[in-house]
Amino acid sequence: MTINRRRFLHLAASSVVAPALIGRAAGQERTWRSGTPFTLGVAAGCPRPTGFVLWTRLAPEPFVSESGLLGGISGPTIDVGYEIARDDAFQDIAVRGITSADRDFAYSVHLEVDGLEPGRPYWYRFMSGEAVSRTGRAMTAPAAGADLDRLRFGTVSCSHYELGYFSPYRHLADEHPDLVMYLGDYIYEYIEKRHPTVRAHSDGVEATTLPTYRNRYAQYHTDPDLQRLRAEAPGLITWDDHEVENDYGDQWSANFIAPEQFLLRRAAAYRAFYEHMPLSPRLSRPNGPSMRIYDRFDFGKLARVSMLDGRQYRSRGACYGPPRKGRGHLETAASCPELFDENRSILGTEQEGWLYLGFAQSPARWNILGQDVMMARLRTNEGDLRDAHWTDAWDGYPSNRARVLQHISDAKVSNPVVFSGDIHSYWTNDLKLDFDKPSSPVVATEFVGTSVTATPPPEEQMRRYARDNPHIRFFEPKFRGYVSVDLTRERMQTRYRTVSDVTDPQATVSTLKSYVVESGKAGAIEG
Repeated sequence: MTINRRRFLHLAASSVVAPALIGRAAGQERTWRSGTPFTLGVAAGCPRPTGFVLWTRLAPEPFVSESGLLGGISGPTIDVGYEIARDDAFQDIAVRGITSADRDFAYSVHLEVDGLEPGRPYWYRFMSGEAVSRTGRAMTAPAAGADLDRLRFGTVSCSHYELGYFSPYRHLADEHPDLVMYLGDYIYEYIEKRHPTVRAHSDGVEATTLPTYRNRYAQYHTDPDLQRLRAEAPGLITWDDHEVENDYGDQWSANFIAPEQFLLRRAAAYRAFYEHMPLSPRLSRPNGPSMRIYDRFDFGKLARVSMLDGRQYRSRGACYGPPRKGRGHLETAASCPELFDENRSILGTEQEGWLYLGFAQSPARWNILGQDVMMARLRTNEGDLRDAHWTDAWDGYPSNRARVLQHISDAKVSNPVVFSGDIHSYWTNDLKLDFDKPSSPVVATEFVGTSVTATPPPEEQMRRYARDNPHIRFFEPKFRGYVSVDLTRERMQTRYRTVSDVTDPQATVSTLKSYVVESGKAGAIEG
């Protein structure tokens, strides 16, 4: 039976169509020698009241050659069929149709869906030829102004493939969250040489080019635990540094590569990031080394989530230059007066203004920031480095931090809570207008999640720092895991979930610590 596109769309609108039939209509009777092109799974993201973004990538041979050849696939575009259903058995189809995968973006699909019912789950799958992808679960956000009772989400960051199995992803999937916030360091670009490895980056090279970044994402996405989490819960996504290069900022490489050269690397990294994430093609399609990922998401009147980009737009690192021996990125007011330049920003002028506008217009009881690096002040106490700032985090941009916290206070933003990653350890922090004054009011709470697998910071050094910063309520570096959050109108409960051993693919999970933030009361309490 031959079906042209017009006939296919008529059938799709009027009857139940077998997935294989949709796949053949989409794939022109295509046969995949490997059995399936959907080796990297499926994902959903960017939930809105009437839709979301669905992702997959056609990759019958997941890894790219050094020349950039995409194995087992050819042609400028390939049609891909899809179905979106109101039930997981696909008996009640809401939408079906054909979209396309473009060679220029490694045959990835970014399907921006609209016209659905607000505030409910949907199930989806893709088809090409006889091949059908695994089923994924997406959700639409509640309608604007809806009285949502509850939102359950998790946060994850810092998943280094070489250093362990992704069991935290599996255990978070077991909790069936409404959504997952990915807070950066989704991949690691380098090859581990300092610590024992559990499994290897397959190509054995640092990712610096489009083929090597593509291969890094492909390898991570062959992991069954990561595939499962992406299929079972929609994602809100930002990046940190390892998606490009350790400790980079804007056009400035931490290895002091000339900006015009570094921006070529950044363009390749951003393109590969887009190719593997459920991001909006309208908002986030990369343009060379530029790609917008900051965005906000409303969940009725219960929560507004603002996902920030703390890398692309930041001012050059304070006193940028080859690090002094023994100092790394640590600088004091005496060694680096530039630190306190009021014009310096970690967010950039446009994103900072966008954030303040979002605060002003927020209808939500809870206002949540998802972002990459720790916001709280971390005072050092090491000899001539006393009162130094770690310039790669918000501590390197104290004027920007002060502006954000002052704005939260002045605008009386309702229940602001910050979720951060990067530092491979758990932290519970009071965010204050003046971190040096114990009497200064708490304006927001920050929860920092540990890594999925990446190694912890120096424990004793960090414990000394934590003790000398009274706004730090809790610090623990020993464990790997994720953060699990249960949000209602009256309270937010945040649990630090830890796995028994990331070198064990069957690792178990437990709760290390639990905190509650009560609506209308800044600061976290154990509970």
